[in-house]
Amino acid sequence: MNAAELDKMTIVLGGGSQAFLIFILGMMMFSVALGLRPQHFAFFKTDPKHYFTGVVAQMVGLPLVTLGLVYALNPAPSLALGMILVACCPGGNISNILALFGRANTALSVSMTATSSLAAALITPVSILFWSSLYGPTRDLLTVINFDAVDFLVQTLLILGVPIVLGMLVVWKLPKLAAVLQKPLALISATGLVLIIIGGFYSYRDLVLSAGMLILPLVIIHNALALGLGYASGLLSRADVPTRRALTFEVGIQNSGLGFIILLTQLNGLGGTAAITGMWGLWHMVGGGFMVAMFRWADRRSGSVPGEKLERV
Repeated sequence: MNAAELDKMTIVLGGGSQAFLIFILGMMMFSVALGLRPQHFAFFKTDPKHYFTGVVAQMVGLPLVTLGLVYALNPAPSLALGMILVACCPGGNISNILALFGRANTALSVSMTATSSLAAALITPVSILFWSSLYGPTRDLLTVINFDAVDFLVQTLLILGVPIVLGMLVVWKLPKLAAVLQKPLALISATGLVLIIIGGFYSYRDLVLSAGMLILPLVIIHNALALGLGYASGLLSRADVPTRRALTFEVGIQNSGLGFIILLTQLNGLGGTAAITGMWGLWHMVGGGFMVAMFRWADRRSGSVPGEKLERV
């Protein structure tokens, strides 16, 4: 399958499937809000330089690098849109696990994931609209599918924002209930998301297999640049080793599952865009695992574990 054929393909959902996806997405954002605690915002005061370095690298730097990449490689419009979509998503929870095993600053990693997920209700849809408008082929593609920017912005804001507000209200009024519900709901929503991605790959396995060699190099290059950007931001801000590693994972690991659901519910299920976001969901675990191995190797070479307070894993 070539790029032109990918551009013409769409993933069609029935009303029930679309409602289930929105429900899973709402549960995911609700569980994120239930897990928010004051300490997640402590870096505003204790280490604002590195916190905001990561925020800028993730929310501005990665989409900007992605825009440069699509201009340089000129992929099919639906593939370019998938790359921009992923770059505009918040960090994923997988980054926290990788930070732990990579002996990174896990407190900073968790804080950045939580706060970027909280901000995603507004920033993600606005970013998708802004960055996709700066590349002619993606701008034209959205015109072809009769994309309504205002409707997309309002619907995505409601789908992401309402569960976050409700979750924060539960934390405020019923903190004990929030503590009880958070982990089970997070597990259920994460499991549901994984099943959705697996089901999508299985249903469209012929598409994935035939287009794999076209998509995988784009995803590998894109993810490598994202991880490199995170590490470079740590170097530029003169962060210590654990903090550089945390920034590497936070910028390099995106919540592509969120992007996948936004695509299926709001962007007509474009085939190439779906293939990119789905492949990202698989590959960033490989890329992140490689970085963990590299960081561990560096620790063995130096004979020390970075950060005196970091626990050996």
